[in-house]
Amino acid sequence: MYDLIGDIHGHAAELKALLTKMGYREIDGVWQHAERKVIFLGDFVDRGPEQVETVSIARNMVENGQALAVMGNHEFNAVAWALEDPDNPGEYLRPHTDKNRGQHQAFLEQVGEGSELHQSFIEWFKMLPVYLDLPELRVVHACWDPAFVKRIEPYLDSENRLLPTAWKATARKGTDAYEAIETLLKGLEIPLPGDHHFFDKDNNKRTNIRAEWWQQGELTYRDLAMVPGDQIHRIPHQPVASHILPGYDGEKPLFVGHYWMQGEPAPLNKHIACLDYSVAGDRDGGKLCGYRYAHERELRAEHFAWVTTGCS
Repeated sequence: MYDLIGDIHGHAAELKALLTKMGYREIDGVWQHAERKVIFLGDFVDRGPEQVETVSIARNMVENGQALAVMGNHEFNAVAWALEDPDNPGEYLRPHTDKNRGQHQAFLEQVGEGSELHQSFIEWFKMLPVYLDLPELRVVHACWDPAFVKRIEPYLDSENRLLPTAWKATARKGTDAYEAIETLLKGLEIPLPGDHHFFDKDNNKRTNIRAEWWQQGELTYRDLAMVPGDQIHRIPHQPVASHILPGYDGEKPLFVGHYWMQGEPAPLNKHIACLDYSVAGDRDGGKLCGYRYAHERELRAEHFAWVTTGCS
């Protein structure tokens, strides 16, 4: 059986505390359990103080058969940062702008940009699958949209890992591959109707909203919008056409990370759980969250497990 763990963002102390709480022990340098395995939901790096140790713990578990893992948007960005753009010598697939460097600087400093260890981590990130569709459950970092799962298939190998030839396409805005990877790893964005817009936390004007795609029923743009609280009044209470949301078939439980949830961990609905509870957040109450899966078809709040930020 599986224990699923959400976004860690370089908080190795919390990871070790959560693994211990769930009955795992470190044996010969590998955290393991006699009867269970971990599935990591991605976002091992950026922000936290112990990023090298975090990646090392997860990688050792995966490579020794004690865990599975999927790629998060931060691993995708780390690879694109490190890969030269074949069409633009001296440039990279993720441009080395001040904004992008600022988001990634803590990882680069801790791993040593360009070091042998950095290159080794990048090679491991490349081998992470974009999603898992196991007999019992599904895992993707941000959004399970069947249309985009289908569209990314030509760019994946038999284990759902991006092909070496796919990185350029997935990093190029406007391609099918880019749109698919953006949705699967960063979430569903919906254009606002008419001239509606809002301003993000950096005061940039936005005309698309990141959507709570897992919601069900007759919904408006405001119902779905993930925007700063002081901007929600700008989002119209206009109904969203039903075909815009991917829906979810509920055939098996689905686990995602990515969304910086707050409060008491609980399922988003009976078939979907988010396990990102803001361990790297600035506010008090951040948690590293896991879920102890026991082959149930409908997810249960009592199967969540977590430790709070700053635990030892």
